[in-house]
Amino acid sequence: MAEVCVFLADGFEEIEGLTVVDLLRRAGVSTAMVGIQGKREVTGSHNIRVQADVLLEELDTADTALLVLPGGMPGTTSLGSCRQLTELLQQWNSQGKRIGAICAAPSVLGTLGILEGKKAVCYPGFEDKLTGAKVLTERVITDGNVTTSRGMGTAIPFGLELISLLKGPQEAEKIRNSILYGHKTADKC
Repeated sequence: MAEVCVFLADGFEEIEGLTVVDLLRRAGVSTAMVGIQGKREVTGSHNIRVQADVLLEELDTADTALLVLPGGMPGTTSLGSCRQLTELLQQWNSQGKRIGAICAAPSVLGTLGILEGKKAVCYPGFEDKLTGAKVLTERVITDGNVTTSRGMGTAIPFGLELISLLKGPQEAEKIRNSILYGHKTADKC
């Protein structure tokens, strides 16, 4: 169905979910927004409504390489309490397949034991939920099959890291340049 699945629940952080989808699609990565609450319309934590591409119960992950969890509240809580999703994440991890989570969402991975022995980051205040992880403060970190990031302000570096992992550093650099991320010329606009 899609190379990347980004899971959305009411209360997700819009910047974290949609920036990742946008950047991956710019890089030519087939990316599906997946509604986990039995409906396609999902309302973000700042009342921005988006239309999911597919529902979790319809999802076919045969061609999927990466599962992504955006943060936000109560979206993160809903992700963590969705049994079908948590079982998929555990299965994915046991197979060594790629998982990404940003902001509060790494807490879902910590609760599931997926961060055991890994370096990870999260939104400040959620560190105690990263069970078994070595908690750091970088913007984005990939350890093995898991990539974590800190929050809304790190959504672009998170998306670029995911592109680098899936399509290579040259493609991530190409996208970074195309959006003027980190360029001095962007300050002159």
